[in-house]
Amino acid sequence: MSIRRIEPGRRMSAAVVHGGTAYLAGQVGEPGDDVSAQTKTVLAHIDRLLAEAGTDKSKLLQATIWLADMKDFGAMNAVWDSWVDPANPPARATGESKLAGPEYLVEIIVIAAV
Repeated sequence: MSIRRIEPGRRMSAAVVHGGTAYLAGQVGEPGDDVSAQTKTVLAHIDRLLAEAGTDKSKLLQATIWLADMKDFGAMNAVWDSWVDPANPPARATGESKLAGPEYLVEIIVIAAV
C-alpha cells in the first residue's frame, strides 16, 4: 500500500494517507485569538486537509481535542457543534494539556476514512 504525505516538513507532515485512512497532525489556530476564533481556524484547516486527502468531515472516525484550560470547553463545543456533521459524529475525547505555547488555546487531531 502506498503512503501519501500532505505538506511534509522536516519534522512532520500535516497529514498522512495510508490504507484508506487519513491521519491529520494536530491543528492550532491563530495566536492571540480567543478559543472560539482559534477553534474556527482549526476546523477550517481540518476541512482543507481532509479535502486534500480526498475525504471530508462526514467520514471522521476519531477526534482528540486538547484545551489549554477546560474553562473553554463550552465555547469550543459551541463552535464544534455547529461544524461537525450531526449524522456522522466521530468518536471524540477532550482533555486539558499544556500546548506548544501559552498563545495556543486549542489543538485538534482527527483521523478520517478516505
